[in-house]
Amino acid sequence: MTSSRIIVFDLDGTLVDTAPDLINALNHMLVREGMAAVEFPAARNMIGAGVRKLIERGLEIDGRITSAADITRLTNDFIDYYAAHIADASRPFEGLDEALDQLAAEGYRFAVCTNKLEWLAKLLLDKLDMTKRFAAICGGDTFGVAKPDPVILRQTVAKAGAEMSGAIMVGDAGPDVGVARRAGIPVIGVEFGYTDVPIAELKPDRLIGHMRDLPAAVASLNDVKANN
Repeated sequence: MTSSRIIVFDLDGTLVDTAPDLINALNHMLVREGMAAVEFPAARNMIGAGVRKLIERGLEIDGRITSAADITRLTNDFIDYYAAHIADASRPFEGLDEALDQLAAEGYRFAVCTNKLEWLAKLLLDKLDMTKRFAAICGGDTFGVAKPDPVILRQTVAKAGAEMSGAIMVGDAGPDVGVARRAGIPVIGVEFGYTDVPIAELKPDRLIGHMRDLPAAVASLNDVKANN
């Protein structure tokens, strides 16, 4: 018998600090194209809207006007390079393993719902030996829609064998809060991720500054549900 209680995680900036490898891949491409590399602090909050948008933002900093065909070419080149270096420096956020262990012991299942391409998400989690943690790993291309479209979240939960009534979303940015709101489930925001709008301003149901705080936030949401 499977648990109906499931926690669905965003990937980049929520489960894994992927910024170093994403920015390195972006800078590799920019320098190759004769442009200046972007500074890490500025580039960190450019992550989260997908590879194509990351490249467009990188080009905007340089002031380069590029055709759609060139952006497609650069996107494909970026993906090739990034896939080869996907876990050079990317690591799970501190406290994640312990939080997942505790929640699993309490009967929770886990899934990943990311706008990253599914095969890249699976490759990253494989490299980090995390794949076995998740009942489903779904990307922006898995169902033909991306966050904040609620279809991707609903289908991820269904693929994991769970139900929306027992689901909680965890993420770091607007698409995560948006997809949870549209799907009608609670959302926990993490303050250590990648977003150009502070996550607190997006008013998630709970806010955490470290993964050690995740089990308590989940318990708090369940207390509210039980009392309603």
